[in-house]
Amino acid sequence: MIVLLGLVVFLFAFASSRNANRNISKPNVKFIGENNLFVSHETVSKLLIQNYGGIKNVPKETLVLSELENVLKSNPMIKTAEVYVAVNGTLNAEIEQKMPIARISTNASYYIDDEGSYMPLSKNYSARVPLVTGYVEKNNLKNVYTIAQKIKEDEFLKKHVFEIHQDINKKLYLKLRQCDFLVQLGSVEFLGKKINNLKAFYKKNQRDKTLNNYSKVNLQFENQVICTKI
Repeated sequence: MIVLLGLVVFLFAFASSRNANRNISKPNVKFIGENNLFVSHETVSKLLIQNYGGIKNVPKETLVLSELENVLKSNPMIKTAEVYVAVNGTLNAEIEQKMPIARISTNASYYIDDEGSYMPLSKNYSARVPLVTGYVEKNNLKNVYTIAQKIKEDEFLKKHVFEIHQDINKKLYLKLRQCDFLVQLGSVEFLGKKINNLKAFYKKNQRDKTLNNYSKVNLQFENQVICTKI
């Protein structure tokens, strides 16, 4: 029995030693969630290889996975990254990308992601999200993020809104597809009620075929819809 136990311990130690000393193979990159890739497989592999030069020849025991994860997460397109090594020596990276919900188009061009943070444009893919124009500061995206997130979550707004405009006083406006009028929101205060008022106005005037009779729809006041006719 003692001899058998000793043999088992020896074999386990031998296998563990071989496994630890096995060199890493080429990275295997998997993206979680969205199918549209803002960052490519090649970019992720390159980040891994550059930060562990010639990663194929690195023994498993010298690989610090948390450092590799931090390298990947430093990429402004990547939200989360999990890196692990399979038993056969394959280095695996599971990537979740950031999700853009609006595109800033002022003197600079970039996305706002679904957490309200800066996200650069991608050479690989352009997201179909509302355009943001006017006066927007990269370090003060709160108001624009609030309305962009509301558009993302609301089917009516997602279907109809193609542009968000913020003026120098941080007042917000919306432009709708196939409509000539400008929607004046003002602040994001009472946003839910303002959007409900917009939906009621749109539904009634669509039914009456009078949507294009207006140049401005003012929703700044909580319980009022003030319309300016052409």
